[in-house]
Amino acid sequence: MLKNIKAPSLSTALKASTVAGLAAAVLATGIPLQITSSYAEAVKVQAPSVPSFANVVDAVSPAVVSVRVESRVKPVADDEGNGFSFDFNGRGFDDLPDALKPFFRQFGEQGPQGHRGGPPGKHFGQPDSKGRLRPVAQGSGFFISEDGYIVTNNHVVSDGSAFVAVMNDGTELDAKLIGKDPRTDLAVLKVEAKGRKFTYVNWADDHNVRVGDWVVAVGNPFGLGGTVTAGIVSARGRDIGSGPYDDYLQVDAAVNRGNSGGPTFNLNGEVVGINTAIFSPSGGSVGIAFAIPASTAKDVVADLMKDGTVSRGWLGVQIQPVTKDIADSLGLSEANGALVVSPQDGSPGQKAGMKAGDVVTALNGEPVKDARDLSRRIGAMQPGKKVELSIWRSGKAQSLQVELGTLPADQKDASSDTDDQAPEAQAPASEKALADLGLTVGPSDDGKGLQITGIDPNSDAADKGIKEGEKITSVNNQDVSSADDVVKLLNQAKKDGRTRALFQILSKDGSRFVALPLDGQG
Repeated sequence: MLKNIKAPSLSTALKASTVAGLAAAVLATGIPLQITSSYAEAVKVQAPSVPSFANVVDAVSPAVVSVRVESRVKPVADDEGNGFSFDFNGRGFDDLPDALKPFFRQFGEQGPQGHRGGPPGKHFGQPDSKGRLRPVAQGSGFFISEDGYIVTNNHVVSDGSAFVAVMNDGTELDAKLIGKDPRTDLAVLKVEAKGRKFTYVNWADDHNVRVGDWVVAVGNPFGLGGTVTAGIVSARGRDIGSGPYDDYLQVDAAVNRGNSGGPTFNLNGEVVGINTAIFSPSGGSVGIAFAIPASTAKDVVADLMKDGTVSRGWLGVQIQPVTKDIADSLGLSEANGALVVSPQDGSPGQKAGMKAGDVVTALNGEPVKDARDLSRRIGAMQPGKKVELSIWRSGKAQSLQVELGTLPADQKDASSDTDDQAPEAQAPASEKALADLGLTVGPSDDGKGLQITGIDPNSDAADKGIKEGEKITSVNNQDVSSADDVVKLLNQAKKDGRTRALFQILSKDGSRFVALPLDGQG
């Protein structure tokens, strides 16, 4: 009897054919078939080996702090009867930075609505007689000793009455101002914590820092808390016109407001500089930041920790750079050194015999690059130190021994009164003899020197900044009181083969030297 066999369904046929196909593949190759999943896995890439700053950051972060600066709000009603006023080292509300005015204006307007920090039941206009502390600035700093000494910028703390150091872990510690030095923009604070030793960092030998080296900046930008940025040293020896000791490191790490006073580290975790200024048209980082070198900061900080002040050597002479024109007028082969404009009465320089027109070419046998170089080096020396100055005077080299004095507290510049930012100016000798220079002169009111009564706007003298009303006091370091005096000196300079003459000009801003071409030939 024949069996009745049903036709297989489509699914059964497909399964059979699949199994048969797999079996055939195994038989044909002799290798077991690997069946892969039909879904994708997460992407994984082996990262290339690149340098990391994490180890440096982990090590130095506990030593970096945020510095909160506070000042007192006095309970004295202002002219509008608001019941409050502000005391920022003698400055009032109108003297505050624009960025802070809205905060304090709102603070004052909200005051009458409650006691807001004063004793219960007292309104803001009636706090205790000493006034209350309010935040006025935020910066950065870092520990340089285990017993709590902190370095920051002078401009961070200069307006404060009280200071708080905020640690990396959020701990807040009251700090005391030990000393500050506006000339280098450095300050030292001290926190007290019995039985506690702080993580601190060491100074680097920044003389070994090269342009292109990696650096890491740590600070508190915009009050956000501890932040790390990295970059390279872009330049050394930058002069940004902030003072006589400008010698900044330039870095391209992102440094912003609030980073002031914070450290810049090398990859060994040593401080190579202290962030203090930025170039920024917008107020934010554009990759040009300036740091005080460790070599400068180390000595200043040591003085502040010891005495609370910095003692600097002092020559007491006004100096300016030696330009190529001035060098030609004096017979110098190179435009190096510092030109003495005038010594101060009773100063160490005057006592040693320094005169207007001298050029300081070397200090203790080391060449002087320019006026700022002399200022920095003298300022770094201790008062009372005896130094040897190499002088170029009247076409001859000679030396002077000088015992440095102490820079007065109210002195504007460090080692000497420097005026290397002053525009060059020149003075006419007489209407006839100096007509080619574009100058007209007449007798001075006091009978000393020659008064400049007119100037040709198209002349060489005008191009160099000579102004009507200024006075010529000497030519080639010889006093003049008449046109004839000037003519004789100019003729003598020509005989000596000089192409330029050195004029000393006196204005309301002080005295300065300028070299003018003889016969008006620039």
